[in-house]
Formats: sequence, C-alpha cells, structure tokens
Amino acid sequence: MSQFDGSNSDRGGQRPESSTPRLICIGDPSLAPATHDSLDVVPVRSASEAFDELECGDVVGIWIARDQLPQIGEVRGIAQSGAMLRDMPEGVALLDADMRVLWANRRLLKWAGRDEQTPMGMNFYALLGEPEIMGPDFCPFHTALAIADESNSTLHTADNRYFQVHAAPIHYPDATKQLIVTVGDITDEIMQQQKLAAIHQAGRELADIRPAEIFMMEVDERIELLKDNIRHYLSDLLNYEFIEIRLLEHATGNLMPLLSVGIDQEAADRKLLAHPQGNGITGYVAATGVSYICADVVNDPLFIPGVQGSRSSLTVPLILHDQVLGTLNVESPEPHAFGDTDLQFLEIFARDIALALNTLELLVAQKANTAQQSCDAIHSAVAMPVDEILNDAVNLMEDYIGHGGEMADRLRRILQNTRDIKRTIQQIGQKMTPLEAVPAGSRSPQDEVLRGQRVLVVDADEKVREDAHQLLERYGCIVETASKGDEAVLMVRGLGSGESYDVVISDIQLPDYSGYQLMLRLGERMDRVPMILMQGFGYDPGHSIVKARQNGLHPKGVLYKPFRLDQLIDVVRTILLANQPELAEGCSDAAPDPAKKQQNETSGAS
Repeated sequence: MSQFDGSNSDRGGQRPESSTPRLICIGDPSLAPATHDSLDVVPVRSASEAFDELECGDVVGIWIARDQLPQIGEVRGIAQSGAMLRDMPEGVALLDADMRVLWANRRLLKWAGRDEQTPMGMNFYALLGEPEIMGPDFCPFHTALAIADESNSTLHTADNRYFQVHAAPIHYPDATKQLIVTVGDITDEIMQQQKLAAIHQAGRELADIRPAEIFMMEVDERIELLKDNIRHYLSDLLNYEFIEIRLLEHATGNLMPLLSVGIDQEAADRKLLAHPQGNGITGYVAATGVSYICADVVNDPLFIPGVQGSRSSLTVPLILHDQVLGTLNVESPEPHAFGDTDLQFLEIFARDIALALNTLELLVAQKANTAQQSCDAIHSAVAMPVDEILNDAVNLMEDYIGHGGEMADRLRRILQNTRDIKRTIQQIGQKMTPLEAVPAGSRSPQDEVLRGQRVLVVDADEKVREDAHQLLERYGCIVETASKGDEAVLMVRGLGSGESYDVVISDIQLPDYSGYQLMLRLGERMDRVPMILMQGFGYDPGHSIVKARQNGLHPKGVLYKPFRLDQLIDVVRTILLANQPELAEGCSDAAPDPAKKQQNETSGAS
C-alpha cells in the first residue's frame, strides 16, 4: 500500500494504467476500509487532485477521511463551477498548447453548430469553421502562450458573425501549458459600427460634386442628384421603404415637399406648416426641432397618415447651426418598428442631409454672386463707351436734321440699339441671379421709386460720371451721362417720342455754361425739368442755385460735393416723387431706405 507522501500524485491522466483497480483516497489511507487490500490505493491531498486522477479509467471510487470532510465544499464548488461554465451565456473552452479543444461549453458548441457529443480534440479554428482573424492580435493563442499573458482578437465567420476571443494561459508545475479561452458574440456591435461608418460615408458623398460637375450642372440637376443620393442611401443602407423630406420656408412657415418615396400622392401634396398643432408629426418636429417616434399610429393624436396601412413612424428635424431646415420622415406598416438605434442612425444621416442642402445652397448662391459680379463688371466696362456712342450719335443727328431721313433713321436705330445693349446686360444679370438664389442680405438694394427711372448725369469729371453709373444703377436706375451742357441738350433732343429723363443731375459749372443755364435750355424741350445741381461747399459762381430756385428748382434739389450715397439717393427720390406723385402709391413710407446701409460711400470731387 502506497504511503500518503504525494509521490504517486501527478497530473490526472499521467499515471500509467494498471490492471488493478484504483481507489482514490483523500486523507490518511490507513484509515480506509479493509476492502482496499484488493485495490491500488492512490493517496491525494485535495479534491482537485482527485478529479485529475479520475481521467484514468481504472478508478473505482474516492474515499475521503473524516478529517478531510470540510473539503467537501471544494468538491461542491468544483461541481457548481463546471455547471456554471457549461451553461453561461458566453462561450468557454479549454485548449492545449496545440490549440486543440479539450473541453467546450454548450454556448460555444451551439455557435459552432455542434452538439454536446462532439468529440474533443479538434482545432479551435476548425470548430468555428476556419474564421477570418480580424486582429488586433492575429495569433492570439500563440501570443498568450509565448508571453505568458492574456491576448485577444476578433474572428469573422463565414456566416457573417463576429466573435471576440480572449485567451489566458494556464501553467502547471510539470510545464504543461493550456489556455482558457472565452468567446463573446459581438455581431450586433460590429454590424452597428459598420452601419454607422457607412452612414458617415454616405453623408460625405451626398453632395460630393467635383469641380467639373459643378461647372456642367445646372441648379435643378444638382438638386435631382442630391435627391437621388438621399433616396438611394435611405432605401439601400437604412432599409426604409416609405420616405418623405420637406424643407422649411422660413418666411411663410410652409413645409415644402422635396422628396417622397412610397408616400401617397395626396399626402405628399398636403400643405403643412411648421406648427405643433394641426400639422401632424412633421409640423410638430419642424416647430420644436425635436425628433419623434410614433410607436403606434392608432394611439397617437398627432399622426396624419402618409401611407395607407402605416402603423408607426419616425420623424427627425434637418438642423444646421441650430436652425431647422426641414424634416425627414419614415414610416412602416409594422407597429413599434422604430427604436433608439433607428433614431440614432436617422438623426446622424439627417445632419448630413442638412449639411448637403446647405452646401447646395452655398453653391447656388456662389454661382449667382459670380454671375452678378460678372454682369456688373461687364456693365461697368461698357457704360462709359456706350455714353460716348450716344453722345456722338446725337451730335451726328444734328447734322442730318432737315436732310436725308434715311441717315437720321439709322442714327436713331444706333441710339436705340446702344441703349438696348445696357438693358440687355441688366436683364441677363437678373436672369442669371434670380432672387431665390441670392440670400436676402446680399440682394441688390433696388428701390421701388428708383427702379426703371432714367437719369442723365452731366459733369466734366469722368470719375463723377463713372460713380453715377455704379451708385445709381445698383438701385435700378437707367443712367446716361454727358461731359458738358451741349451734349446734355442733344441727349434730351435725341430721345424718341414719348421718352424723357426722369431726373437730370448737373454740376453747377460745366465747360460750356452753368448748371442754371443748362436748366433753362432743357426747359425749352421739357415741360418741367427734374433738375438736381451739384456744387462744392461755398462755390456757386454766378449764383446758379439761387437763380435756379427762382425758376423752379426744388428746394432739396441740391447736392454738395463730396456727398454720401444715402444723400444722393434721398435727393433723387425726392425729385422723382415731386414730379411723379403716383410713384408714392407703389412704395411704403415705412420701408427702410436701403442707402442708409451704405452711408460711408461718397461720390463727387470737392
């Protein structure tokens, strides 16, 4: 009989098998029953060693000495631990140094598609169908054994599942190496991350237009491209079948339809306002800027049907810089179809849509600004040459008055065509920069009274004439200039039947005669001369202003150089209203004078 010295105790399964049945004794073997004479008694120190010995098939029983009975708790603990490992919700396996599975719990076997009778000893990766190792450690088991520390990695199986594996080494006194491996199913987490990344990528591509595309595409084409991209990603990426996007018109509060997929036409055409009551969930979300999940339309008083048979909906605002641009609504025929994850994904994508819409608006505004600047530059470049042509043409007409009518008619056509050039440039500019494409604060400050009024500016200073074009034409005036009095008289004489200048602005001292004398000469051609005289402070040779006022010059019809833009506009406006009272009916006295915003701009030489 072996003595209780532990000399025969080794790792379970390592003792050579004998023909004599063995009895495992925990405690002093001399106290064991007499039947042990026919048995090979194997003394061990603990229940753990006893379980190791059970791996050999010749063990007939375990005897526990009375003084070792407290160790029964250890036996119970081992049994309970085994049951816990077997039934825990994560996978657990014991591997040897060659990555062969010595034991696996039910969860891991279920994930591997194996039953509990699967023979152990197969390679761990083979058990899971040779999954792809995603990292960060591409040899987690070898690493754990090599560095005697924990290691982890992610596995991707052929059926598109993801598992997180964690390996921890076990070292025995006899240098045997094994691994405890825990396995967690992280498929939902990985799929959510991938979907989130796809949403971010889709958001970046929504308005990803190359410079060449911007150059070639019209505004409507860009909008259609954006709508197609939104429709594609919402349907194919987020798997939404019923979609509606509306844009908020801030001036009116209307929610204008931009895109609808699967929505009933009557519902898509329905007028909705950004108001929390009476305008459905869409109106509520637009008014509050807060997302809304309608779990069951039957019990939601805000819901207005958009799809026949709809049972639930999710609506989020399109927000940029804390401003609501519109709404994005999706619906489902199933109740409770949308949860927190759907809300998170749709809110992220809604921010990308809002950014794409803003980018599109910026592109349109930039195109309008560029077109406006181009037209202004062209008009500025031709304004003075056109005036020179007009002056030359009216001078030539003087030579042919009373002579051949054909030449005079040709000169009149030249005058008309020359004036048409300027009007055409302005009209093209207005077509290329429609008001809806230009931000309200950037629109040309045209005045209801000044728009379309014809102004003649007479001054020897070319800079004054150029400034007159630049300053007055931005308010909608039609400006023509002359450098001296005789040219001005001929310009008035050369007007067609029924045409006249609505305002004449003249310097008080012209190269040929005074502003007052010009006023008298124009009075021979005009029933009433809408005159404005310009002078430097304290400079009025011949008392032109005094004489002009005595002959009908409006009390406010004087500008002192250098004058501010708002002063110029105010005086022109006053003269127009004095001579055309009907203009007052079309303008609002409460409307702010746009020139007040530009008081620092000046014109005229001192």
